[in-house]
Amino acid sequence: MTAALRIARAEWGYWRHSRLLLAALAVFGLLLAAIAVLSAARIESEATRRAAQQQAAEQAFTTQPDRHPHRMVHYGHYVFRTPPPLAVFDPGIDAVAGQALFLEGHRQNSAAFAEAPSAAGVGAFGVPHPALAYQLLVPLLLIALGHAAFAREREAGTLAPLLAQGVRPAQLAAGKAIALGIAALAMLLPAVGLVVLAVAHGEAPAIAALQVLLYAGYLGAWVLAVLLLGALLPRRADVLGALLLAWLATALVLPRLAASHAVAAVPASGKIAADIALLEGLRNAGDGHNAADPAFDALRRQLLAQHGVERVEDLPVNFRGMVATIAEERLTALLNEAAERRMAQERAQSARLAAFAWASPTLATGIASRALAGTDLLAMHRFQREAEALRFEFVQGLNQVHAHALRYADDIQRSVDPEAERRTRVDASHWRLLRAFTFEPAAPAARRANASAAGAALAAWLLVLALGLHLAVARLRP
Repeated sequence: MTAALRIARAEWGYWRHSRLLLAALAVFGLLLAAIAVLSAARIESEATRRAAQQQAAEQAFTTQPDRHPHRMVHYGHYVFRTPPPLAVFDPGIDAVAGQALFLEGHRQNSAAFAEAPSAAGVGAFGVPHPALAYQLLVPLLLIALGHAAFAREREAGTLAPLLAQGVRPAQLAAGKAIALGIAALAMLLPAVGLVVLAVAHGEAPAIAALQVLLYAGYLGAWVLAVLLLGALLPRRADVLGALLLAWLATALVLPRLAASHAVAAVPASGKIAADIALLEGLRNAGDGHNAADPAFDALRRQLLAQHGVERVEDLPVNFRGMVATIAEERLTALLNEAAERRMAQERAQSARLAAFAWASPTLATGIASRALAGTDLLAMHRFQREAEALRFEFVQGLNQVHAHALRYADDIQRSVDPEAERRTRVDASHWRLLRAFTFEPAAPAARRANASAAGAALAAWLLVLALGLHLAVARLRP
């Protein structure tokens, strides 16, 4: 057996004889297992519930009775953001972003039914989940286990004899690192179980493996940090204080400061300001409910010339339906421009936040973890775009039914003539134009790319800490 392995075995022997450390290991292990089980049950329940709600919403739309197609434009439709498989480990924005979008004509609504308001009473972090536990709690266990690794040898007077017997400082550090690293890997077992569950539910095995590797690297960074400060500082009280200060700074303070800086550096315009900015464009787009709006004079002239008639009543298409189609197209272009500006602001804020990943391994790990899981801001933006594409598709489909299935003469008389109103009710089979909606995670390659910058920051932390430990151990003295 090599010297490093003997030292690792001795370290584990010391921990076995320390009831406090054994209790800490047991408590942390049970806590991680409990959080993993509860998170898996909650996310699987959410996924099942939202899938059922999506199916119910589609059934409610397609089983509506015969009616005017524009009434179905306003009846609208709900779409739901189903959690991706790796949300069992890192739900990311799931609790603070809306779960559903109501789609209707003439407007783009915000996502609704976020869990954050209902979780406000449980503290700033909301519902605990495995990724958060690994980012915040497991480093505390590693600090408790390893802060005295070198100081204990100094205080017990065993460091000098070890070095005198030919044990090289590098071997001593390697043994301590092996012991603490095995403890860290043991703490990763619940995470491995969760990503295996995610793979069983359709997650790409390569992404699941990267998620485990990411957290193994994060815990490895803390192992190196614990041993580095242990090698540099003489007393265990000094080491413990420095490590707790480092944990507070990198795991709690810096992420909060980074978020505050991002919001202050890239202020997002409020809804009222955004609505005011849209008003002029909306006025120029015309009122799709008013076929006499001057904004549609050019459309009227074009259709009359195209079909060689002098009155809109003689057109082979319903002019009001054509107005609704063109108005929705113009309005959607304006709304999409406003939505893209808002999303660009949010991405700019996210980029400001991500810049702090080089100063905090916790922040780097969190950003990369959400990107790999498909629960980050980019996933929410993709949900909004896919939902908007569905909204525009079914609204324009109904507008085409309005234009081609109804007579203009009946359409303008339906509010005063009961027979005309009856004739403007189209067959309910037209509602089947609604396409089924399923929100899937982004492709594995896209998620790897989104996580690459934060992953590089964590790799840089590992490299710097390993180099620092190498230099500190080379100068290790009793």
